[in-house]
Amino acid sequence: MNFLKNFFIGLLKFSPVFLMAGLMIAGFDALLAAPISTIYAAIVAFITEKFSFNDLLDSAVENVKEMQLVFFILMAAYAMAETFMATGVGAAIINAALNLGLNGKTVAVTGLVVTGILSVATGTSWGTFAACAPIFLWLNHIVGGNLMLTTAAVAGGACFGDNIGLISDTTVVSSGIHKVEVIHRIRHQGVWSILCLVLAAIVIFTISVGMGLPDSVGNAGEAINQIPEEVWTNLNAERPSAVTLLNQVQEGVPFYMVIPLILVIAVAIKGLPTLACLGIGIISSLILGLFAGTVTSIGNDGFLKLIYTGFSDAGSWVIVMMMWVGAFGGIMSKMDAFAPLSNFISKIVRKVRHLMFANGLLAIIGNAALSDEMAQIVTIGPIAKTLTDENVEASEEDMYKLRLRNATFNDALGVFGSQLIPWHVYMNFYLGIASAVYPLASFTAIDIIKYNFMAMIAVASILILTLTGLDRFVPLFGLPSEPDVKIKKSSKKKVDLDSEVASGK
Repeated sequence: MNFLKNFFIGLLKFSPVFLMAGLMIAGFDALLAAPISTIYAAIVAFITEKFSFNDLLDSAVENVKEMQLVFFILMAAYAMAETFMATGVGAAIINAALNLGLNGKTVAVTGLVVTGILSVATGTSWGTFAACAPIFLWLNHIVGGNLMLTTAAVAGGACFGDNIGLISDTTVVSSGIHKVEVIHRIRHQGVWSILCLVLAAIVIFTISVGMGLPDSVGNAGEAINQIPEEVWTNLNAERPSAVTLLNQVQEGVPFYMVIPLILVIAVAIKGLPTLACLGIGIISSLILGLFAGTVTSIGNDGFLKLIYTGFSDAGSWVIVMMMWVGAFGGIMSKMDAFAPLSNFISKIVRKVRHLMFANGLLAIIGNAALSDEMAQIVTIGPIAKTLTDENVEASEEDMYKLRLRNATFNDALGVFGSQLIPWHVYMNFYLGIASAVYPLASFTAIDIIKYNFMAMIAVASILILTLTGLDRFVPLFGLPSEPDVKIKKSSKKKVDLDSEVASGK
């Protein structure tokens, strides 16, 4: 009877997670799903643990307080993304690649690399795909490339910066949930991410050559001129920043507008705090934009408006959502809601690597169930953090490395995993944009998935490397191994055995 009672109480405590997942699947925005689930979690905590309203409120507020720095980073990140898109930084990156000359064999691999770099600069995969799809799909049309290969390459590359970019909301949020510095996160996964991009580029180029695609060279201006008027109208309604970027690509911007991105990457590698890196990016884009003529005014109707838009976009959705998610996590932690799951996983794993691999699988499963990468990050992230904190015995330095991997799992398997899930909102967005900007073809999710080598390589490699321990051969990416880290139950068994030996049993 006690077992059944504890089982149902544990299930009731975990039910707020099911509620949030159900609301997401039903189409509720996270901004509604999170507060509804938080209120329900408070009711469950009151019923099961008899916590007072003040106790629950304190737990919720304390957890939100720990995210304050994340909120400032998100606002600065959104502001820098706006300035990079409007001042010509993004256009300079695209033109630098397109000036090399593209043909049927190179259009897909160039699309992968350009969108990878642009997504780092802008921090958005959706915005990068919306901005680059018109260029590369019509370039592909002109040079006779493979349409689905190019579309998949642009989709995969657009996710590169969303997973590793300083100003990506998924990077910032996943790092905040696991309480790791964004800069440290980028260093941890940087070499692995670049290797995935390089390997994907090699595979895509090899397949392009194997298909016997033509060598005719295309022109970006010609491609943009071929975009139908209705496509411009749809794009302006969906992604107006993409229209600005396309116009700058066509008109041209000075090559030195790539300098802000180079500066941000350089100071990040040097180890400057994330906010300082973002500030340098914003200021440098202003200064160089004034010289280039892409910034004509600094006042409320000019550059400062870009900052305002970035702050407003962050504050209107992602920060408010994060506050509710923080409150939700605080209440769930207060009533120890994840204890049953933690106990189950701790019984079936033998090593810390097994536990980390399980966290990765949870991220994939959560992403498929919720059909939204941000929902997966904010729902599965706290679970993975709790599982690791409660089941692993290690030094603080080694625990921090495990948190870095969990943050990378949440983000990478959320962003790249979405590319391999046919019903995911990401895929629906990409199909909508591709169909709108290139109405000559009919796109399906499977068409994009089967050529999305970037997503396949990223998802498969991070799971395999973690499980096998081969991640130690990737600089900065290796996890600490036994006996430096160990599952707590293993440690307890050893203590019990030592006690028995000492007592002569």
